[in-house]
Amino acid sequence: MSVRTRFAPSPTGFLHIGGARTALFCQLHTRRLGGTFILRIEDTDRERSTQQAVDAILDGLHWLGLDPDEGPFFQSDNTPLYLAAAQRLLEEGKAYRCTCSKESIDALRESQREQQIKPRYDGRCRDRHDQPTDQPYVIRFRTPSEGSTAWEDQIQGTIRFPNDELDDLVLVRSDGSPTYNLAVVVDDHNMGITLVLRGEDHISNTPRQIHLFQALGWPVPEYAHMPLLHGSDGSKLSKRHGAVSVLQYREDGFLPDALNNYLVRLGWSHGEQELFTRQEMQTLFDVRQVGRSAAIFNLSKLLWINGNHIRTATPQQLLPELIYQLAKRGIQQPDPQWLLQVIPEFQTRAKTLVEMADKCLFLFAESVLPYEEKAAQKHFYTANVQSIIALHDGLQQLPEWQAAAIEACFRQVVADLQLEMGQLAQPVRVALTGTASSPGIHETLFLLGRERALRRLQEAVSLLPNNK
Repeated sequence: MSVRTRFAPSPTGFLHIGGARTALFCQLHTRRLGGTFILRIEDTDRERSTQQAVDAILDGLHWLGLDPDEGPFFQSDNTPLYLAAAQRLLEEGKAYRCTCSKESIDALRESQREQQIKPRYDGRCRDRHDQPTDQPYVIRFRTPSEGSTAWEDQIQGTIRFPNDELDDLVLVRSDGSPTYNLAVVVDDHNMGITLVLRGEDHISNTPRQIHLFQALGWPVPEYAHMPLLHGSDGSKLSKRHGAVSVLQYREDGFLPDALNNYLVRLGWSHGEQELFTRQEMQTLFDVRQVGRSAAIFNLSKLLWINGNHIRTATPQQLLPELIYQLAKRGIQQPDPQWLLQVIPEFQTRAKTLVEMADKCLFLFAESVLPYEEKAAQKHFYTANVQSIIALHDGLQQLPEWQAAAIEACFRQVVADLQLEMGQLAQPVRVALTGTASSPGIHETLFLLGRERALRRLQEAVSLLPNNK
């Protein structure tokens, strides 16, 4: 049977880091086994579901490279199928109508809590023979009351639930809307899902869903329940730990491949390897090797992985994200071919694309004034103005603005004036960039271009206190 997994978010908020990890694990499982990854939007909660949330989920998955092979499908399109399944169970005596009011159920549960009994429906309508239809009712599943329900979870191992701990599940509400567990089972069957891979917070739903599969005579899929993500303090992951929209990580300058690399290591490992390409993850990932312990989200580790991915990526791979960051800074439609020359000069200098964009902004500025005060005091105001004039004049006479020619000119000025390289390079760096940090001085001059570089050197000469 072909392997089929599904990622099934509810469109009530953005795609967060835990959901992204689930989607990634689902996709990797199918990629290794040549299967199909499906996206199903579980939008049966009409009051809380929004199109904005749907768009945020789709955009987040696309940015991460987790586009589904099939879908998105929407549960709201399938209501007739869910109701038909409930009606079939009703007709076969595997479900029944319950006319208990919400008030009576609430009173029952309050009484049970006072008696320190687990709150649950007591089945008072289970054996009624009249099955009234002339008053409001819900449809409840006739849950097996004896024995137990067990499955071999691919992550958690054998899990077993005594059936007498489960009350009779509501399948259809009094307003005629299907409930979550019914909709999930019908969809998983109709979509041919072979593995349900999801968070361990769904474990308690699994025996109920197995009951429904069995009652409907459908094959039961396999299950794998992933441990949840925790913050560094051991508590459930929250916004203060990094549980923000996946797209916020793009805003913060992370690469999708780096974020995927980090997510795959939250609960799964392959020896001591820390850094993975997308192809390596697709080849090596095995859901049965996912650990059972809660995974700890660590932003410092993510930054380290991101820096490594930036250093090893090709300029072409980094180009779209750098253009995106530059656009946020008002740099519209930069020359892509020129940026491909810029990127290698900054790959070892940045852990995020935010840092890279900020560090190369001087290349686009009309002026870098005012200079960074500390850099100017240390390197610029004490500079030999004649050396900068000589460099300006030499560069101005170059027949072509090429890196090798720029370097030769620079070295000639240093030799003629009997200077150390740093005595000229550092004040020139401040003049060109406004700071004491940049790529190599020859590369910086080349990337700036003849006109902009010469204009900044002229500006520097006019500012130097020893200019005569």
